[in-house]
Amino acid sequence: MELIATGNVAAGYLVMSNELSTPKILRCPADIRRVWATNFSTGFDNSHISYFVGLDAAETEPQMFLSGDDNFAIGGVPVKSGVLQLLTNAPVTWTKTRHKFVGNIGMADGSVQQVITDGLQKALQQAGATNRLLIP
Repeated sequence: MELIATGNVAAGYLVMSNELSTPKILRCPADIRRVWATNFSTGFDNSHISYFVGLDAAETEPQMFLSGDDNFAIGGVPVKSGVLQLLTNAPVTWTKTRHKFVGNIGMADGSVQQVITDGLQKALQQAGATNRLLIP
C-alpha cells in the first residue's frame, strides 16, 4: 500500500477526485500553512490538504475516525506528516493553530462533529480501537 508507506494523503484524495467538485474543499480556510489547489492534475500534493484520512474507518466500526482536521498534538507535541496510530487513551489535544483549540472529525457512520479537546478524547475512547490516521 504505497499510500501508507509514503504518507501520501493526496493520493487517497486523488482517487476520490471524480466525487469531489474541486480540490479547494480539502484545504481549511483557517489553515495558513497550506495553499489552495486549483485542480487535481497539476502539482496536487499534501501541501494542499488540511485533513487526515482514517485508514481503518469502516461501516462496521461507526465510531472510527474517517477524516478530520490535522491540527492536534499528542502529549503537547504537534503531529507530523505520516501514519499516526492513535490509541484510545492517547493524550491528544487540539492546537491553537486552527480554530483555537477546536476541530472537526468525520466519523465512519457519516456524521461530522465539531469538538473541543474533551470531545476529541471522548470520541477516541468511544471508537474502542486504535485509529490509524494518515496525516498530510
